[in-house]
Amino acid sequence: MKTLSLLAVLAASTVAVPAFAQDRDPSQDFDGPYISIGGGGTLQGSDRGESVIFDTDRDGTYGDQVTTVGGANAFSPGFCNGAATSSANIGCRNDKDGPEYFGRLGFDKRMGNFVLGAVIEGGRSEARDSVTAFSTTPASYTFSREADYQANARLRAGYTPGGGALFYVTGGGAYARLDNRFSTSNGANSFADNGKTNGWGYTAGGGAEVMVTNNIAVGLEYLYTDIKDDDFVVNVGPGTAPPTNPFLLNGGGTDMKRSSDHFRTHSVRGTLSFRF
Repeated sequence: MKTLSLLAVLAASTVAVPAFAQDRDPSQDFDGPYISIGGGGTLQGSDRGESVIFDTDRDGTYGDQVTTVGGANAFSPGFCNGAATSSANIGCRNDKDGPEYFGRLGFDKRMGNFVLGAVIEGGRSEARDSVTAFSTTPASYTFSREADYQANARLRAGYTPGGGALFYVTGGGAYARLDNRFSTSNGANSFADNGKTNGWGYTAGGGAEVMVTNNIAVGLEYLYTDIKDDDFVVNVGPGTAPPTNPFLLNGGGTDMKRSSDHFRTHSVRGTLSFRF
């Protein structure tokens, strides 16, 4: 509802545009190259049902159960979406929302009241996505990821009612350099991981822009982004743990990773553009 209200304000503000730019020719609006900067907020939705999955014999197939010497499920306390607040399964902190900031290059071609364009964009978001597993030890095992930087290349198509304002939809491919992190309260086993990974996916959304001078436009935009990230793996080794350790019973070690390979975010951002 807040996004719809802001879009309504942008649409209504087109009435005031002529008062600030009497010399503008609306027929020339949204046609040609431009550069933009912007910022806003990224919302990281809770991924219900996410867990941690295991490969106890390291054959590349995940979904094995980590068991104790007695055959019980070593992770029977379960999982939660978010970062652990303690070693016991008593709850997690919610995924972290955060600010974002970006720059973009774009080109629009206007055909009457219709506009087709292309955008290349890069920037950073501070949102973080986590999941935690809890063992019977008790111990916690938390996986977190956020983007060091992101980029996308998209098309957009819109309608301008005679110039002054543009309403559009947009979509295309997306890339992120992901900063993966792992933490645990288990001090017996050794843990190694493969660090940062590359994720690919798509982004889609829509927005509105309003010309405030011959060359300056302000806008509001919503984007949904889905990045696939299935390359981050944590290798669990012996450390100082005895051979009866659940991670070591089936071949001397276990690999573990997140069950969901999707990093999904919702972004609401403002833009400031200079049109040449």
